[in-house]
Amino acid sequence: MQIAPCPCPSPRNKETKHINLHLLFRICFPRFPVKQGLYIEMETAIVPVTMPDTHITHIENGEPLSSEVVPNKRKRKKSIVWEYFTEEIVGDGSVRAFCNQCKKSFAYITGSKVAGTSHLKRHIALGICPASRQRNQQIPDPKTGNTIDEPRKRQRATHRIANIPFNQENCNHEMAKMIIMHEYPLQIVEHSGFIDFVRTLQPQFNMASFNTIQGDCVAVYLKEKQGLLNFINEIPGRVSLTLDLWISNQTVGYVFLRGQFVDTEWNLHRCLLNVVTVPSPDSDGALQQAVVSCLSDWYLENRLFTLTLDQSFSNENMNESLRALFSVRNPYVLHGQLLIGNCFARVISFLAQEALWAVGETVKKIRESVKFVKTSDIHEETFFHLKEQLKEPSLKDIFIDDQTKWNTTYDMLVAACELKQVFLFLETSIPDYNIAPSMDDWKQIEILCTYLKLFFDAASILTSQTYPTANAFYHEVSKVQLELTHASMSNDPFISSLTKPLKEKFDRYWSECFVVLAIAVVMDPRFKMKLVEFSFSRIYGDDAGMWIKIVDDGIHELYLEYTTQEVHPHETFVEERDESSIPEENGGIIPKIEPPEDGYLQGLPEEEYLKEGPCQEVACHEIPHQEVASQEVPSHDPLISIGDGLSDFDVYISEIGGSQQMKSELDQYLEESLLPREHDFNILSWWKLNKTKYPILWRMASDILSIPFSTVSPDSVFDTERKKMDNYHSSLRPVTLEALICAKDWLRYGGASHGCMQL
Repeated sequence: MQIAPCPCPSPRNKETKHINLHLLFRICFPRFPVKQGLYIEMETAIVPVTMPDTHITHIENGEPLSSEVVPNKRKRKKSIVWEYFTEEIVGDGSVRAFCNQCKKSFAYITGSKVAGTSHLKRHIALGICPASRQRNQQIPDPKTGNTIDEPRKRQRATHRIANIPFNQENCNHEMAKMIIMHEYPLQIVEHSGFIDFVRTLQPQFNMASFNTIQGDCVAVYLKEKQGLLNFINEIPGRVSLTLDLWISNQTVGYVFLRGQFVDTEWNLHRCLLNVVTVPSPDSDGALQQAVVSCLSDWYLENRLFTLTLDQSFSNENMNESLRALFSVRNPYVLHGQLLIGNCFARVISFLAQEALWAVGETVKKIRESVKFVKTSDIHEETFFHLKEQLKEPSLKDIFIDDQTKWNTTYDMLVAACELKQVFLFLETSIPDYNIAPSMDDWKQIEILCTYLKLFFDAASILTSQTYPTANAFYHEVSKVQLELTHASMSNDPFISSLTKPLKEKFDRYWSECFVVLAIAVVMDPRFKMKLVEFSFSRIYGDDAGMWIKIVDDGIHELYLEYTTQEVHPHETFVEERDESSIPEENGGIIPKIEPPEDGYLQGLPEEEYLKEGPCQEVACHEIPHQEVASQEVPSHDPLISIGDGLSDFDVYISEIGGSQQMKSELDQYLEESLLPREHDFNILSWWKLNKTKYPILWRMASDILSIPFSTVSPDSVFDTERKKMDNYHSSLRPVTLEALICAKDWLRYGGASHGCMQL
């Protein structure tokens, strides 16, 4: 078979000819292996392939070339130099090799003589090529563009098996980790296809049984759990817990308990601790049972700081049960008041759903219009042409929302609003389109999107790459409270009717959490009490002073409790004694301090005070000057001066200096000027550096900044439905289910034993 080339070959036709020749070979010889990217040069006398009993001869000027110039059959070139050189036929019929980098030509075939490739290799490897020298004697790979050291001879692939001893135990361990990390069913070890696949890879491997692999998975869980337990035992502060409840189709409950804390290096960590199966999730003691189990399992009986749950699945009896437990387990932190009864993400999600439901009919029109466009290629093409004709500047594309994620509905509405003119003209272009929203409908959707954006921005704080510290929540929550308060008093009937129900529901969350939220932001040296005072004045108006005092009293009471713990580090609380004082470690005497009985900070009696210790400053109460004078001067002495008359001055100076020195760490911190508001400010690093300056506040900040205000994972922030346990996991034994879910959470961070759950 003879193939005649184009009479006027040119470089721009080369690629086309390569493609055509490639297709021709595929058609004529389907089994012939043509390597992708290998060009078959048309200019060569004979096509450089070998086929049985088939000769393809190059035709030039109507006559075939002599067989003496190039052999009739040539083997495929294997030398790597041909990735850097190209063969070209010159005028005298000889073949020269042209360097792809410097374009210099070298003799390759002259008549019947073949020059070989050694001189070509030297040109590249020894840096003779100018272009190669400019690249520091590194040659770019023409296929990938990367640089390589020097051309090497191709080596034939050899099928060698590495001399690695087979270890059945290690294989079982790795298979257990694979099942945990990728949530493969344990029954995979019984699947015939998987068994055949593994035996093909390693004939010596004995597939584990269901019970064996179940035990291996539990063993992985126990090993990782021990590492995490050791890690938590080393942290200096307390641990805060979150509770989330999943339900199975069999109405069995699964309580997910996550712990959040700051480690010794002041890194925030959040990890799953337990998945407790509760047969009756609606019972009053279901959540209490799960919390007690977690505290006992991780030795946290005296280290619990806050408890955050989701009120959507709890009732008042459950909350009271947990509050009673919390007061017993943690009586010395605001008397058990740090029970956060609602998840921030759930509250925002509920508000968004309420807003969407309020204008449900209009939202449905938008959704049906989007479906009308997106489910037909013709309709979508018409919509696109209308957009171009109207010169709409929007870069958004409409899409159908996922109604289990309210943020997708918000995005759909925003995109549709920006293209509302296209929808208005679509009715004139497609007669079947008779569900176009009116201008009033679009106005309602635009107002709705304004408040959905408020909720979206607030919830987005939970979807960032790093979980936020507690101080970051106050600004988002107070902004929602302020905007809803303002909108509910709007003169626009649609806005007020939309936002009044939302404000009533959010007021309940705000009233339960504003103290904890405010205390957290006070620990931010960029804001302290100033942000609380500013935002409360906008929210409460003339009544702001009363609410500011509640926060101020609360943080001082909490500081007092930490001060007491600093004085008595080995006691959970101060026992009542008949003695009026308790011996200090250095031999000094510290008056007994009784914790406040109820409410926020009530103050100490005037006759009780704290003496300054060697390592910290604590609150004190000034002793009246008259009492000091009466102690110094005997009643029978007619003179009021002592000695040279300057003793009274010494007493006066000691009183002034003593009152200044005895100012508490908290008061000193609050009185200092604010730090500049920097975007990349790391509050944990700041407190780590100020440990010496604020030894008591340092411990207090460690616990407060690790308070979690959300119970859900970042991928569930915008969910509109409660999580359900699938049928596979609910069919497992409780121990196995907990092992698989917890171990996956730990392994994805590199293993709990390394403490890698850093946020």
